Amino acid sequence: MSATTAPTTEPAPGPSSETAAGTAPPPTTPSAPASLSGHIGHLDAHQTAQLAEFKSKLMAEGIYRASIPGTSIAASHDDGTLLRFLRARRFVLPDALEQFRDTEAWRAKNNMDLLYEKIDIQDYEETRRLYPQWTGRRDRRGIPVYVFKVASLDSKTMSAYTKSSQRTNISMSSTSSTLSTAPSTPTSSGFFGGGSSTEHHHKETPARMLRLFALYENLTRFVMPLCSIAPGRPNPETPITQSNNIVDISGVGLRQFWNLRSHMQDASTLATAHYPETLDRIFIIGAPSFFPTVWSWIKKWFDPITTSKIFILPSGKEEVFAGLSQFIDPENIPTQYGGTLPYTFGELPKLDAALASLVHWTPAAGKHADSGEGTLPIGPVLWERHEHKGQWEAIAVGSVEGTDRREVVARLDEGMRMFGEEGEAPEKEKEEA
Repeated sequence: MSATTAPTTEPAPGPSSETAAGTAPPPTTPSAPASLSGHIGHLDAHQTAQLAEFKSKLMAEGIYRASIPGTSIAASHDDGTLLRFLRARRFVLPDALEQFRDTEAWRAKNNMDLLYEKIDIQDYEETRRLYPQWTGRRDRRGIPVYVFKVASLDSKTMSAYTKSSQRTNISMSSTSSTLSTAPSTPTSSGFFGGGSSTEHHHKETPARMLRLFALYENLTRFVMPLCSIAPGRPNPETPITQSNNIVDISGVGLRQFWNLRSHMQDASTLATAHYPETLDRIFIIGAPSFFPTVWSWIKKWFDPITTSKIFILPSGKEEVFAGLSQFIDPENIPTQYGGTLPYTFGELPKLDAALASLVHWTPAAGKHADSGEGTLPIGPVLWERHEHKGQWEAIAVGSVEGTDRREVVARLDEGMRMFGEEGEAPEKEKEEA
């Protein structure tokens, strides 16, 4: 893969091992039709037919349920999720079926819904402070922006994290709603690498990775639905199903990269096998002179689609800002990268004005937040529709010392619909249109 030397009309891939890190400016934004191909609202005839057949075959296997019009019964998986699997396999139906089938089996085996809803809040927060974190902001297309400081994953921290992750875990029994204190069995499954979803499905999942999976659940069950209904974003006909990541590798030495190899492989296996097409772009910042060596490892761990989304920004704060600001407004770029957002890695998200306008906080939100009422609480949060009122509510879940937490921390306006509810765009977007 070769680095670009000037902005072009289409995004160009990341660095090659022959190119010094930090010399490539970012790509320019592709046109909406090209970047949204295969997404809701931008399907061609073939893709539409493949989606319909995909649903039919999944229903025949009993791993997908369609919605029932006129009732409260929703589809088991929304179209945005199904299309992620189809795009990941270039709409080749047998391949997408295999990956979806393996993912459903993996989710059942590891009880992923229960893990997110029952995980100890302090365990969740320990994990959140180490890995890619949502800033509460979005790029110009409305895609959420995450920041990841790799230097936080030093050997001492990772050793303590691995130890604590074995202390508590969700029981693998599909009928259990309790926590198990038994440590998980270590395996050789590898954060960034990995083979096919079929290979991964037959391996035991390390406890430390199950915590990381909880962060992906937050992306799909809270962040994406909220970003999809934000007013004023381009292409409101298309739900948000991806994220952008600013990966800061400043201060990371070659030895630390080497020590993180297997962990990076685990993350890649996770993202490509069971959360496909959730990544829009990765912007790498602070690449050291030896990064071409590291890149020679990394490009073997990622699948080709993922590597095409990785871009190295030039060194220097002004150059980094110039690159990021092609895609993200300055007020949504952290100050350390030249923007005006006062954000420190580890903090809870600070919602932008458009997102904040949708959310009506309850007093419970402040009780669980670091900075008082009106901010996101610590721990996992998900969206649920009130059974009787029909109003969407943000529910703070997880557990504290073995006791389940389940509190309404925010509500949307009455009558506000989540994207795709009953197959339509959000109600407010329809009104604005």
